[in-house]
Amino acid sequence: MTTLPRTRTAAAVLTCAAALVLTACGSSGSSESSTSATAAATTSAAVSSATSAASTEGSATGSSATSSSGGDGAAQVVTVTITDADGCVADPDTVAAGPVTFNINNVDALGVTEMELVAEQRILGERENLTPGFDSTFSVRIDGGSYEIFCPGAATERTPFTVTGQAAEVTGDLADLLQQAAVEYAGYVDDQVEFLITPVKELQKAIADGDLEAAQQAYAKARPFYERIEPVAESFPDLDPAIDLRIGDVEEGTEWTGFHPIEQALFEKKTTDGLNDLADKLVADIEELQKLTGELSAATIADNGKGYQPFEIANGASGLLDEVLQSKITGEEEAYSKIDLLDFEANVEGSLQAFATLEPALDQIDPTLVPTISTKFDDLIAVLDDYRDDSALGGWTPYTDLTAADKKKLTDALLAVQEPLSQIAAKITQ
Repeated sequence: MTTLPRTRTAAAVLTCAAALVLTACGSSGSSESSTSATAAATTSAAVSSATSAASTEGSATGSSATSSSGGDGAAQVVTVTITDADGCVADPDTVAAGPVTFNINNVDALGVTEMELVAEQRILGERENLTPGFDSTFSVRIDGGSYEIFCPGAATERTPFTVTGQAAEVTGDLADLLQQAAVEYAGYVDDQVEFLITPVKELQKAIADGDLEAAQQAYAKARPFYERIEPVAESFPDLDPAIDLRIGDVEEGTEWTGFHPIEQALFEKKTTDGLNDLADKLVADIEELQKLTGELSAATIADNGKGYQPFEIANGASGLLDEVLQSKITGEEEAYSKIDLLDFEANVEGSLQAFATLEPALDQIDPTLVPTISTKFDDLIAVLDDYRDDSALGGWTPYTDLTAADKKKLTDALLAVQEPLSQIAAKITQ
């Protein structure tokens, strides 16, 4: 078992660590509800505002680039316009290898809420919450080759995107720090997937035994390990939907599998009947996730260009907070168990750990960035701590007990972190 990545010494990390232990030890009490969640009205606009604030400013110090035949230096900017008539249109659709920032704007496509950059069955960068009228951005550093811009639900869902040349090799102290960050993050992901296997198998056994209460407990125990690394799982386009699709996202004719149909049966229908096949498949899919993340980890250690990339870690840190804003603060993720704040804390923990691995490199790039983001994380965790409830399933206040004022307070604290955090991918790709 690998060790956890470098962690911050701030009180926030100690608090998160305590939460991690609490979760890993399981939860106490029980909570049952069946009412559907309501959305926080300000979320979509707030997300767009925060992610649009990402800057392409900043340059790496302590490093040098060599052998460039592409577009290294200032990030190239690609504008992706999403319309109902034409789907996703990239301008330009061909760029030179190196840092690239994608600025995305959904003009009027009601059926499109996300855009992904895909290569060889992996998602290298993405943005969600792209409802009509809203925009967002993300940054990557990519080599020459054939890519796809994927906009699920668009008139044309997949659009070719070409990168020419070869990205400059980044060397020096900063390159070493970024490689170390990738290795540390790989270890963190490996740990979370390994920890996830045990409660998922407990869930499988409880269902096989017909033990509803044990199954509910195991469900809540498993969820945080997945939620901490969700951007990594999402980088495998077929696997995340098999594991974590919500009922509202199931396409007609598609089988609904993974955590949430099990959640619906356990907490709404209050039965384990008929869940054996779903539980067996969930275990198999998690084991496949362990295999794939293990391969990524090995490639990262080998530093062969096929493992975790620093910009992926940065985008993942920001993406985890997007997940909170998109589905946890709205109560959509855990519609039946109401343990949304347990997922909320796990997303924040995962984001914080991803950020922590990048701190040494970020200190070289922009000495003001780490203290700013660290303070905002501390503030967010302090706000979240007000909602701990040891008597509730998962250890947090059930979503249905949150007031509109509670949701706004949590959203405001999230957005305060999201704005500066969304800048770091652009900075480390320079």
